[in-house]
Amino acid sequence: MFSWSKREGKKDPDLFQNVSDGLKRLYRTKLFPLEDSYHFHDFHSPALEDADFDNKPMVLLVGQYSTGKTTFIRHLMEQDFPGMRIGPEPTTDSFIAVMHGDQEGMIPGNALVVDPKKPFRKLNAFGNAFLNRFMCAQLNNPVLESISIIDTPGILSGEKQRISRGYDFAAVLEWFAERVDRIILLFDAHKLDISDEFSEVIKALKNHEDKMRVVLNKADQISTQQLMRVYGALMWSLGKIINTPEVVRVYIGSFWAQPLLIADNRKLFEAEEKDLFSDIQSLPRNAALRKLNDLIKRARLAKVHAYIISSLKKEMPSVFGKDSKKKELIANLGAIYEKIQKEHNISPGDFPHLKKMQELLAAQDFTKFPVMKPKLMEAVEDMLGNDIAKLMTLVRKEEAAMPSQSVKGGAFEGTMNGPFGHGYGEGAGEGIDELEWIVGRDKPSYDEIFYTLSPINGKVSGATAKKELVKSKLPNTVLGKIWTLADVDKDGYLDDEEFALANHLIKVKLEGHELPAKLPAHLVPPSKRAEQN
Repeated sequence: MFSWSKREGKKDPDLFQNVSDGLKRLYRTKLFPLEDSYHFHDFHSPALEDADFDNKPMVLLVGQYSTGKTTFIRHLMEQDFPGMRIGPEPTTDSFIAVMHGDQEGMIPGNALVVDPKKPFRKLNAFGNAFLNRFMCAQLNNPVLESISIIDTPGILSGEKQRISRGYDFAAVLEWFAERVDRIILLFDAHKLDISDEFSEVIKALKNHEDKMRVVLNKADQISTQQLMRVYGALMWSLGKIINTPEVVRVYIGSFWAQPLLIADNRKLFEAEEKDLFSDIQSLPRNAALRKLNDLIKRARLAKVHAYIISSLKKEMPSVFGKDSKKKELIANLGAIYEKIQKEHNISPGDFPHLKKMQELLAAQDFTKFPVMKPKLMEAVEDMLGNDIAKLMTLVRKEEAAMPSQSVKGGAFEGTMNGPFGHGYGEGAGEGIDELEWIVGRDKPSYDEIFYTLSPINGKVSGATAKKELVKSKLPNTVLGKIWTLADVDKDGYLDDEEFALANHLIKVKLEGHELPAKLPAHLVPPSKRAEQN
């Protein structure tokens, strides 16, 4: 069936060269045999291939039409890509995998699913109706050296549009969701109505909430008061669909390279964009851990599936009444779930969706189901109990060896350095470009307080300074850090400049900014700068 599905020679997991190699070998030798034996691929997900373990992190963009998905990709890369169409009407009518390539061009879906180096071969199962709407846009862009981005058709409202697609849109998205590192749901601040199809799509992504992020786009087109109402309405709508107590992370902003229409919330948008970019930039660093996590989830589902299939086989009669027994077993599948759950101490959350499983079982021949094979189950248990722990150690080593691995280029470079970097010239960074010491502006008022403390030889002790500094009502842990930063010469006392610096840092913290880990050069008191050089 597969070139690697035959039993390979025994290899010690300790000899894995890297995480990707280890994941491939564990899947081939321990998990795939269980999946293959119990028809796992007919029910849940196609078999994994080498490209699934080797591919770069992928970001999947999902949203209703005209929410800015394609514009978002254009904004990230700062470059047009082949097949890109942007407009207020439903323009993107295809799945477009935007990937790195030396030569710019398009690869049609039918050619894409036969390329062993691309992780899309199993999409062949969705047929020509889908493949005609699937393509790969290749271009030489620095952002795509670290990640790939999947653009999707805009989701429309109404039953008619869903049927006319000619393929199962939600199933395709679920296939991608299993393999991507991040799922970004985009909403337009002007159009918060969640259509039936979009609701169905979000429910199909239910098992992947850990990968899901929400972007409330085009937020610069409404006032602050309207934005608060829209944000609340969005959270309420998502809570009804996702139906979990955890809140999905929502990023608010206007993700394109055009002037803000209403600039009242500029600082909020900058902070939100920075957080979202940081999240995307972390994907290459966490890719190995994500693949390991997905393999564990898959193994847990495969185990439960094997118990279900073998239980159904055990209940089937050997000669007469097979059809009626099959219908009875499907109808009582919920009771079989409960029995397996109690017998093997399995969490209810590990079981596949009951209704979907019943629909799939109706088309299966129960007489061809295998009985329980303990050796196959033991191999998966050994993988989860021992091999995964060894791979986790290797993951940490790889992360330590590549600490700076992140997405670079495009919009990610625009805010990293210079005066337009997030927070530049604010908080502890205020005065960074000025010739005069920024603390000197308020020093006269700080000096008035300083001299009421009866300094000895021009300095106040820690105990004396504490009585004044605690009036800020900041926690002792924060004041302790401020003292460490302000006591520049580390003599345990504060002179007038150091006292002024301590009060300046208190002001920075009270205004909502973070304290620096190390005192920036522009905040060092003028009389102490020669000592530090």
